[in-house]
Amino acid sequence: MSVETLTSSLPLVARSFATTGLRSEDLDFLPITSDGRTGVSIHRLYSTEETGEGGPAAGIVRYEPGAGAVPHRHEGYEIIYVFEGQLETDGGVHPAGSLLVMEPGSVHAPRSASGAVLLVVWEKPVATL
Repeated sequence: MSVETLTSSLPLVARSFATTGLRSEDLDFLPITSDGRTGVSIHRLYSTEETGEGGPAAGIVRYEPGAGAVPHRHEGYEIIYVFEGQLETDGGVHPAGSLLVMEPGSVHAPRSASGAVLLVVWEKPVATL
């Protein structure tokens, strides 16, 4: 089965990524100011509005150069895939192509000196410290 056939039924974000790479400039982003974030915006894939309070959420997240978040604890798993740029955490610098799995109870303060575009999947909302 060709990639075109396989991806023809996928949502636009997945089809674009599978054939030409992620085109974040084609997505609508909204600022995220919750959880002490600055310089961060999101293209929501789904949110707690659809899944219910305390439920999962996912989005394409963009960090502008110098953007970051205050330390927060994960109540459930968080999966981060770095499409572009570099994400920095207390665990180091994670360049494009990195996949991070934050376990429940883990704490971090993500930031990006140069900017980054990420896929983020939250199993549960985070708790700001």
